[in-house]
Amino acid sequence: MKLSQGHLVISLDFELYWGVFDVRSLEDYKSNIEKVSEIIPRLLKLSDRYNIKLTFATVGFLLAKNKEELIAYSPNSKPSYSKKNFSSYRLIEHIGNNEKEDPYHYATSLVSLIKQNPNHEIGSHTFSHYYCNEVGQTPEQFEADLLANIAIAKQQHGLSIKSIAFPRNQINDDCLKICYKHGLTSYRGIEKHWMYDTHNTEKLENLKHRVYRLLDAYMNISGHNTNDLQTHHGLVNIASSRFLRSYSKKLSFLEATKILRIKKGMTHAAKKKQVYHLWWHPHNFGENTEENFKSLEEIFLHYSMLSHTYNFTSKTMTNLAELFSKEGND
Repeated sequence: MKLSQGHLVISLDFELYWGVFDVRSLEDYKSNIEKVSEIIPRLLKLSDRYNIKLTFATVGFLLAKNKEELIAYSPNSKPSYSKKNFSSYRLIEHIGNNEKEDPYHYATSLVSLIKQNPNHEIGSHTFSHYYCNEVGQTPEQFEADLLANIAIAKQQHGLSIKSIAFPRNQINDDCLKICYKHGLTSYRGIEKHWMYDTHNTEKLENLKHRVYRLLDAYMNISGHNTNDLQTHHGLVNIASSRFLRSYSKKLSFLEATKILRIKKGMTHAAKKKQVYHLWWHPHNFGENTEENFKSLEEIFLHYSMLSHTYNFTSKTMTNLAELFSKEGND
């Protein structure tokens, strides 16, 4: 559907250690995770200053106030991945009892902080950081996972889950149908270029794909990846435009080029009345925090200019899905 104006969408995969447990040790990455308690309040403050709305795609495990509650909401049908290290459930017996003891696996204080701010949205990043395209898992297991996420959000926090960003952007038709069945209205789709295809997860992580994605952060290889809105299995696909790579000291000489690539994409979306969807993880800002926030504010300043010049607006994922429904019915 062609929109009447362009929109900026920003989604954040809020996951703490649950998002990296299968690729990093806690000891090696704990400083990044610890900083999230400072980063999220700062993100909220900066976003509010520029009237920008954020969607926090939140792992359901983080919504539990203690281990007893986490176990109580965990479904009986758990993912049967062929590679057992993909299952986050194997960590539960080793984690602390609550956020005070273990700020790497619980985040109810941060969830409450986000919830208090009506500008922003808490969506789903699945209950257990579920991988929809890994071998061994089933649609029935995903459905159980989603229902657990919906239940803990509603019963413990009064939240109605309407949007989802799939972990590692692993999306398939069965999972989308299940999301629609249980009341979700939008999801973050992937870029259309082959380097971002998440259906074959092993191919996605080969050297060729990784090098191309790195280059694409600085050079326009895949295009601006701006989009009109369309539905897929009943959900509005608010497809990704760009992953905001964190500041790198080794590549600091290219930082301005990276940000310029994003700003050009935003400008294209504003002029063409399309959507620009930027995303990253709060823990990505755990290292080189000041440099990352400096780059982010440059992006926000550009948004402010586009807002005044082209009526470019900021929306949460659910805001945009509601607008799509309204404009589609007018």
